[in-house]
Amino acid sequence: MNINTKYSEFQRFNILIAVAALFCAQVYLYAGISSAHAAGGVVADPAGVAPDRYVYYPGTEALAKDEVRVVACGTGMPDQRRGQASACFLFEFGNGEKIIFDIGTGSMRNINSLMIPAEYLSKVFISHLHTDHWGDLDALWAGGWTAGRPGPLEIWGPSGQTKEMGTAYAIAGFLQAFNWDYQTRAYKITPLPGQITVHEFDYTAENEVVYDDNGIVVRSIPAIHAGDGPVSFIIEYAGMKLVFGGDSSPNKWFIEHAKDADFAIHEAFATPEFFVKDYGQPAQLAWRACCEFHTSGPSFGKIMSEINPGHAVAYHTMEEALSGVRDGIRETYDGPLSMAVDMMVWNITTSGVTERMAVSPDRASGVPGPTRQPPPVDGIPDPMSDFIKNGEWGPGFNAQNQMLDAHSEKYNLQEQDWRPEKPWYQPGN
Repeated sequence: MNINTKYSEFQRFNILIAVAALFCAQVYLYAGISSAHAAGGVVADPAGVAPDRYVYYPGTEALAKDEVRVVACGTGMPDQRRGQASACFLFEFGNGEKIIFDIGTGSMRNINSLMIPAEYLSKVFISHLHTDHWGDLDALWAGGWTAGRPGPLEIWGPSGQTKEMGTAYAIAGFLQAFNWDYQTRAYKITPLPGQITVHEFDYTAENEVVYDDNGIVVRSIPAIHAGDGPVSFIIEYAGMKLVFGGDSSPNKWFIEHAKDADFAIHEAFATPEFFVKDYGQPAQLAWRACCEFHTSGPSFGKIMSEINPGHAVAYHTMEEALSGVRDGIRETYDGPLSMAVDMMVWNITTSGVTERMAVSPDRASGVPGPTRQPPPVDGIPDPMSDFIKNGEWGPGFNAQNQMLDAHSEKYNLQEQDWRPEKPWYQPGN
């Protein structure tokens, strides 16, 4: 191999890590963070192992019992981009629980890159029903099913001003829309993972418990955005208070119930001028979108100055707008701050916050968990008619018999062989 023209895989990996670390360092400095600290330390031995530098490698770090890791799996706008998905934050707790807060369009690609077994990704809290906050539920639902999730999804979400505006109605419609998908997978694989259990709660409830299990308490507070229904969530764990705000303009409930949080996530929208010049929006929409039914930078800062969190996280805008948003925030808030980008990671304890960037593969596949899916269930109607079945071309199927015979013998599948019932089956061919 000519090392001047071609790198080994190991060298390529090292270069990737170096670039990732440099990117993270730039984001870290760019964001104006005042209290979060990047991982790392002094490199004392030039021939030894350097400490972790600004990066988190998924699946390689055990959480302490009283620790929470939060991963930004989506921080952008409804028109998600390859480099920035819509709203989604994964909370991983030291007791092993994992909860997804919002699952906006495009965010499952980032969740999958964390290489977490699908059976651990079954709980989703939805702040409201705009697609950029729940539009990738289909990818989690179907993708987790095929990746081995053994049970149903559980969804927590708010009611609406009418039944038709609530989460239960939305999920019922979701299952109707994807009925073909459900019926075919239920018959070919197993039906249980395709079910969804909905826990709808009153959107007007003020700081009421909507989830209490295994040491994790989640409370809901109303939010103000576009119409009745949106909420924010207060999460309590191991003596800490964490806050996840979906979309909202400034409101009294957040000021009251997010006060003194250890970690507070809240939207911070781009300036009206950015929406006009860089986003092509009419001026009348730009200043209303930014500042009537969302929260601007200066308003975000005012909120954080009032609630005084241990660490504040701003999200929900394009990365190229972050500088302007940060400048607006700093007009009214000088405390600990992160300007969130996709795959930013925070480890939170009562002692403080560590911020890094995740280094993860673009082509990660599903990782098996400890629980196997149940087998197919008898009695489910076959969704394929004889008309379609009679179109199967025997020579194409029989061409794979040698491979399938070996597979059957290796895994003792003889009693489950599906080929003998086919009219085209020719053993040994």
